Formats: sequence, C-alpha cells, structure tokens
Amino acid sequence: MPAGHPLAYGLLGLPLAFAALPIYVHVPRFYAETAGLPLALLGFILLGARLLDAGIDPWLGWLADRLPRRRMLAVALPPFAIGFVALLNPPASGAGLWLLAALAVTYLGFSAATVAYQAWGADLGADSAERTRLTAAREGCGLLGVVLAAALPGLIGASLNEGIARLAWILPPLLLVAALVALLGNGRGRPVVAAPAPLAPALRRVLADGAFRRLLLVFVANGIASALPATLFLFFVADVLGLEGASGGLLALYFVAGAASLPLWVRLAARHGRVVAWLAAMALAIVAFAGAGLLGPGQLWPFALICLASGLALGADLALPAAIAADLGERQGQAGACFGVWNFVAKLNLALAAGLALPLLAALGYVPGSGQGQAALTVAYAVFPLACKALAASLLWRWRHFLEIAS
Repeated sequence: MPAGHPLAYGLLGLPLAFAALPIYVHVPRFYAETAGLPLALLGFILLGARLLDAGIDPWLGWLADRLPRRRMLAVALPPFAIGFVALLNPPASGAGLWLLAALAVTYLGFSAATVAYQAWGADLGADSAERTRLTAAREGCGLLGVVLAAALPGLIGASLNEGIARLAWILPPLLLVAALVALLGNGRGRPVVAAPAPLAPALRRVLADGAFRRLLLVFVANGIASALPATLFLFFVADVLGLEGASGGLLALYFVAGAASLPLWVRLAARHGRVVAWLAAMALAIVAFAGAGLLGPGQLWPFALICLASGLALGADLALPAAIAADLGERQGQAGACFGVWNFVAKLNLALAAGLALPLLAALGYVPGSGQGQAALTVAYAVFPLACKALAASLLWRWRHFLEIAS
C-alpha cells in the first residue's frame, strides 16, 4: 500500500477550511447586515440547516466505507463549490430561502468531501505516528486556508461584506488545484470493505467502543467552547470592542498562531502522549481566554494577545483529537463510519452555538450595531465557553487512560 505524502494529502485541507470560515463565522453577520434577516430567524435557519447537515454525516461515513474514498471525494467537490458561490451572493429578495437552499447544497458537498477525505487519511497512515503527521498536515494547511479567508475580505473589497461576497469566486480554482495535487500525489490507501455492515449496525459498532464514546463527550464539551466564540466573534469585536476594521487581522493572528503551533503539539504528543499534550493546550486556552470578558471599547492589544495565546492552543484542538479518532477508526476497521459520527458531533456543536445563542441574544435585547445587550453578548462570547472548556479538560483527565492509544 503506497504511503500518504503529508503535504500532498494535506493541501486539500486548505480550500475546505477556506470555505468553512465564512460559512461558520461570516455568514451570520453577513446575512444580518446585507439581507436584514432578524437574529432569531437567522438563528433558526442556521440551526435547521446545520442539524440536517449533521444528520447525514453518519450515513456519509457508512457510504465512505462502501465506496472508494477518492471517487467519493471527487464527486462531492463540485456541488460544494457551486453552493459556496451561491451562499455568499444572495439575491435582493428571498434571502431566507436562498440561505437555506445554498447551505443545503454547500453542506452536502462539504460533508461528503470531508468524511471521505478524513477516512482516506486514516487509510494512508501505517501507524499512529504517521496518522498524526497526516492529520497535522491536513489541519496545518486548513489553518492556512482559514488565514486566507480571514485576511482577504478586507483586501479585495471596499467593505467587509463586499470582500466576503468576492471571496466566493476564489474557492473554485483553489479547490481544483488542491484536489488534483491530493489525488495525483497519494495512493488509494487500504482497500474498501466490499460489503460493510448495514448503516445501523455499523453505527452501533462505532458507539459500542467505550473509548470512542468518551472521546466524543470530551469533543462535545471542547467543541462548544470553541463554537460559541467562533459564531459570535464578529459581533463581539464590532459591538463590544468597537474594532470592526481589525476583525480580519485578529482572525488571521489567531489562525496563524494555530498553524505555527502544530509542529510543537505533534512533538509534545510524540514525547508525552496526545492526551497530555491536548490537556496542556486546554489549560493554555483557559488561561488565555479568562480575560476576554473584562475587555471594553478600544482594547485592541489585550485582545490581540488573547487571540495569539488561544490560537496557539488551537493547533492541538485540530490535530490531536482527530488523530485519536483515526486510530480508533482503524482499530474498528471502519474509519469512514467513525468520521461520519465524528463530523456529526462537530457540526452539532456549531449548530447549537448558532441556533441557540443567536435567538437567546435577541430575546435578551441584543441588537447588532445598536449598543443594546452588550452584557449578554459578553457572557455568551467569553464566560460560558470557559465553563465548557474546563469541563472538557476534567473529562479528558479522568479518561486519559482510555484515550492514549499505543502505536
């Protein structure tokens, strides 16, 4: 079986993450401002679309164990690109229905491509160390894609919203080049099982693994701690800090720090184990983010330091839990099904963050750009995520012996 080339494999993570940032960070505020959608309606649309998207991931994972990963990946990429262009170019009227339809197409292509891509990476790795390197390469390239998506809107448009709309047209050629490099630069990995178990038994087998269930619970708590600030970042920077013009640079700083930290976390994981390295990253994130709720208008440099430190912790969040999941998937012999469930949980975190936080903020009186409800926004952005991160760290410490898997 040909081994995977980390950079050739990882490059496809760049356009996938390039699109993910606008979908999960920019779209809520973009549609609130350009289309005038009320926060409550916007939250319900995002919640519904993301729940439907999350619900198909287990099925897509099962399908990835039945079809050749590379073929599934190639079929999924065109609708992903088309849906993304439509998503960031809404019409003058009917924006709510347009958002729902564009999200459905984008999510279907994105989800199918992501599940096949992750399962393919698990196949290409011969052991835990190699799967960690492939995962780190994928997430490192993904962070570069996120940095591009964060920085470009302010450079290619007169306003942030104009730049976001133009961002859509950069994805298709970027995706084409990265897909060709990945598909031509790597082997097929392990052969796909000819007749895998039906969907329900396959999912039961995934969830019957006690280590995987524990990993999922840690992932949920940690994921909500990350999803809430991601959803509310632009609102917080604009309305609490009054620094809307700096939002692109702050996002870029956060993700550049995450990309730069990846080699460090991989080395720490190799020396001390992935669980210990992940715990260290959680501790760093808690210390870094603890001061965010105390900030006020104009405090750019303190918030930049918070972005830098929490960004350093991000690298571990991206590389280490997914590498542990890849090991568990290979141990079961159904990496596709494992990553189907994994992505379902990841998207459920994002769905709950947008679908519950935005309507709740609207009910508490927060109106974007009005100066009302800033205290509620600060609690949702900076205080509640700390509690979730602390819960994730305590669970990870408690279950560390189940989750540290030998090569």
